[in-house]
Amino acid sequence: MSVATVSQTAMAGQDTTARAGRDESARLGFRLTLPAQILVLFIAVFPLLMQLYISLTDWSPLSGRNWWMAWESWNSFYNYYDLMQDNRFWGALWRTFVVMIVCVPVEFLLGLGLATLFADDFRGKRVFYSILLMPMMVVPAVAGYMFFMLFQSGGPVNDVLSTLLGTRVAIAWLSDPTLALVAVMIADIWQWTPLMFLILLAGLVGVPQDQVRAATLLGAGPWQRFVTIVIPKMKTIIIIALAIRVIENFKIFDTLYIMTGGGPGVATETISVYIYKLTTQDLIWGYVAAIALAILLVLSVVTIWAMKRMAAAREVQA
Repeated sequence: MSVATVSQTAMAGQDTTARAGRDESARLGFRLTLPAQILVLFIAVFPLLMQLYISLTDWSPLSGRNWWMAWESWNSFYNYYDLMQDNRFWGALWRTFVVMIVCVPVEFLLGLGLATLFADDFRGKRVFYSILLMPMMVVPAVAGYMFFMLFQSGGPVNDVLSTLLGTRVAIAWLSDPTLALVAVMIADIWQWTPLMFLILLAGLVGVPQDQVRAATLLGAGPWQRFVTIVIPKMKTIIIIALAIRVIENFKIFDTLYIMTGGGPGVATETISVYIYKLTTQDLIWGYVAAIALAILLVLSVVTIWAMKRMAAAREVQA
């Protein structure tokens, strides 16, 4: 037997051993993660399948039947058909988008501006940093009550406006259909700009300073360095920050419900408030399940888009 044959036989044996080792590791890994997989199955998959099942029926807790007997009121896809014809649903969805379209860009710009300021050292930075993060620590329901009191007709906001304008101001902020939504957006911006600031500051600190210094030596100004170096390097962080706030803003409930309860009328009724009212007041849970699945689909699309953008940003930076 030649040396080459012996060598090939030895390599083949090593490959077989290696494959056997990998297979055994995979089997061991599967056995170790099986409890977690079963837990995820019951936490995520089972409720999702149950919700899909309920959404195809007219089941309600008032029907006197257990949920697994909901098939007795099977209606196929009529809940989804009703959803397409529900003007109140589309109105709530539109108001949710309005809040999201206004709040997220404002929070991003304010957060980016503050992150830029806090990227450098200055006297009292730690104190201002702590103060700036305080709104984010407030419970949303408490924040809602705070702004509910601030925007009362005889509240501090009107008092400040009266002082500035030199005349008595008594705006009924929370009773006006337009101003009530503005007040809710101000509360959201106040509370969640610190989160945007914190995420963007982490990304800003991670920008390679050698590239910034090199651009400075080549004569690039502050704005040029910011646009051509800092922003591209922060692209992944920016996408993460925007995706988090878009998804969370889409689910806005606590602050808004405490401030207005969705009123006056339905002027500030977002999709979360609408679902809450249908669930607790009307008790039409089959229809609620259909709405929730539709919203899940929308948020899933946003998440998938954000993940693709992040992957593309990583490839560009690499």
